[in-house]
Formats: sequence, C-alpha cells, structure tokens
Amino acid sequence: MYPVLAEATIAELPNHYRGKVRDNYDLPGGRRLLIASDRLSAFDIVLAAIPLKGQVLTQTAKFWFEHTADICPNHVLEYPDPNVVLARHLTILPVEIVVRGYLAGTTSTSILTMYNAGKRAMYGTILPDGMRDNEVLPTPIITPTSKAFDGGHDEELSEAAILEQGLLTKAQWHQLSAYALALFARGQQMAAERGLILADTKYEFGVDADGTILLADEIHTPDSSRYWFAESYAERFAAGERPKSFDKDFIRAWVTKRCDPYREPVPEIPAEMIQQTSEVYIQAFEMITGLKFDYPHDGEVPLERIRRNLARFF
Repeated sequence: MYPVLAEATIAELPNHYRGKVRDNYDLPGGRRLLIASDRLSAFDIVLAAIPLKGQVLTQTAKFWFEHTADICPNHVLEYPDPNVVLARHLTILPVEIVVRGYLAGTTSTSILTMYNAGKRAMYGTILPDGMRDNEVLPTPIITPTSKAFDGGHDEELSEAAILEQGLLTKAQWHQLSAYALALFARGQQMAAERGLILADTKYEFGVDADGTILLADEIHTPDSSRYWFAESYAERFAAGERPKSFDKDFIRAWVTKRCDPYREPVPEIPAEMIQQTSEVYIQAFEMITGLKFDYPHDGEVPLERIRRNLARFF
C-alpha cells in the first residue's frame, strides 16, 4: 500500500484548523490552504486512513470545478500539490444545499427516510403518493438543511424557513438555488456520458469580502455525492434492490457489525479492507472523470512532498 497522509499539521503555516478530513490554514491576503488528508471519518470519529483518498477527493473536485466554472464561480486559486487547494477565504453560508434527483438516502434528513415514515410535504416540496425506493423524482429538488457548525444536528429547512430565520436574503436564496440546480444538471449530464447516474449531491457556498457568492469545499466527489451505475439501475429498481454504486461504506458496515461505535472502542480495521477502500476511491475517480489516476512516486511520503510544495507559504 502507498503511504498514508493521516495528519497534515505543518507548524510553519499559520492559523491551523483541523477538520475531520481537511487541515486548513488561513494565510494573509484573504487566502486559505486546504489540505485533504486520507482520514476516513464516520460516527463522529476517524476510523482509518485510506491511502490516496485525499488526492482522489482533491483531484475529483478539481475536475468538476474546472468543468462548472462557466456556471458558478468557485473558491479555487491554484493547486500547489495533488492534495492541496489554495483558495479564497470565504464566509460559509449557514445553509447546506442538497440537490436530489431520486427518492433515496438513509439519514434522518433524507427524503426516502421521511417518505417511508409517511411524510409527503418536506423541504417546501410535496411528493406524490405511490413512489418506490430509489425512484426518479418528477424533477430534481433542493433539500436545504441548517449547517451545524458546532457539532449540532442538521435540520430540515424550506425557502420560507430560510427567509424567516434570516439565514439568507431572498436574493441569496434565489442565486444559490439557480446555481445548485444548474450545477446538478451539468453533473447529471456528464455522469451519464460516463455510464453513471448522479442521484444526489451536496454543495457548500460562501461569500467573499465583496459579498460575491462562490462555490466552496468540494463538488461531485465520491464523498459528497451518490453515484449509481446506470447499466444496472433499471433491473435493480424493478427487482426492488438498491442500485449498484461505488461501495465505500463496507468499513462502516464492518464496524457496526462488531460494536456500537458511538459507545464502544472500534476494533482495528483489517489492512486488506483499507486497501480495498483505496481501490474503490481510485476506481471512482477514473470512472467519474474519465482520467487516469496519477499515482505518486513509490515510497514518497505525502507530508514531505506537501511540505516541499508549500514551502513558499512558510
């Protein structure tokens, strides 16, 4: 296996903030360095470090930022390293935008969970009766949630609630909605050309010092999006089976079979499972983008390479 980037702490860089997956550094001039580590986070803890995962996420987002810049401006300034984005520092807007094209999902805020509980009116939208799991929606919908910055839980929102609570102005909401639906349409179109279905995805937006709305974080990556294989969708849907997808979640499934990860220690993840997960991420990159993954030099330590590539910011 390739060496992993489990930590991206660089003492010479200022204003370090460590997220679950990314290490961030605020630089002078309204700039931010975002280093994507190989950490795999779930159940509010880091389960493992997956070789090359950070590079996959950074390079997948790079592909999509470049292919959607005509739709929506984004925060990217440059890529100093395969795992690193130099970006504009933004004030992140307090609404997370999820666009859904199918009746799918497993979390408490997913429309499938709500629908199967008998709810039809959600997120300011009314869904028809008689829909089946993973069925295509009449039209893609936006399902916004509150963005929990301090470890709280995301909550369902609607346009009316967003405006009433003053989370966004009417102009901001209309701009975000237009951006999100156009980005999703581009994503679905390009995914279809690669034999994939982009079922749903989340977007994060922020504003710069001038109040301009920019797309931030990542876009259409395996972590932020649900992709299905188009070839088998119809057959599996007809059989009432879950569509085939990039199965990155077998580590989570393995853990939950062996312990309650919220209350008990997590057993050590087997090396072969970590390697398998790495291979799935690389497969996802190549299928989503149509590009060959650029493997690093054998034996190269990721943090040493990143330090070398970021030395001009010290």
